[in-house]
Amino acid sequence: MSETILSVKDLKVNYGGIEAVKGISFDVPKGSVVTLIGANGAGKSTTLKAIAGLVKPASGSISFKGESITGKDPSLIVSKGIVLVPEGRRVFDNMTVLENIKIGAYLRHDDLSEDMAWVFDLFPRLKEREWQSGTLSGGEQQMLAVARGLMARPEIIMMDEPSLGLAPLVVKGIFDIIREINKRGVTVLLIEQNANMALKVADYAYVLETGSIGLSGTGAQLLADENVKRAYLGK
Repeated sequence: MSETILSVKDLKVNYGGIEAVKGISFDVPKGSVVTLIGANGAGKSTTLKAIAGLVKPASGSISFKGESITGKDPSLIVSKGIVLVPEGRRVFDNMTVLENIKIGAYLRHDDLSEDMAWVFDLFPRLKEREWQSGTLSGGEQQMLAVARGLMARPEIIMMDEPSLGLAPLVVKGIFDIIREINKRGVTVLLIEQNANMALKVADYAYVLETGSIGLSGTGAQLLADENVKRAYLGK
């Protein structure tokens, strides 16, 4: 059994008077790919934002390598080794690809050359466009958002709907990259509406339903679950 790198216990998050996350608990083992799947409004993005320090939990605890990070400042959480690649990419159109990538290292004060070589090896298309700005495709923007996150040298990278709005062939490429990132030692916490692809890449998986965990198991177990097939896989 791998050691737990991230632990979420009885997490509750409120938006106004609405309880968006209703006391969920899950662990992320070091070196694994863990996915949270579920419909829109299930609480997936809210969970990642709470881990990243972007929203404050109403109660519960979040710990990273045994240290509490519940409600901590987002910059502190990044410095600890957790990075969120947000839904919608959110790259800066008025900046070049290279400038966007370097923003990911804003907390670092060391040599970036090794990491730059790594992300350009992962994303050769970005190397071809390093001086380009504002005219990237959706897939290229997603690659750029992931590359930017990797420049922080995270121990765990959280990805919020990386396949959203992308063509099927591009989606396959993004999930190939997720596998490669994980092979290189980065733990991945992934949330996706594309349950089929997410479960195929995941070591462990949780189904969020209106703020609560309904099912959990290995990715293979949930792929074979009849309830998951009917609700999320269109079978």
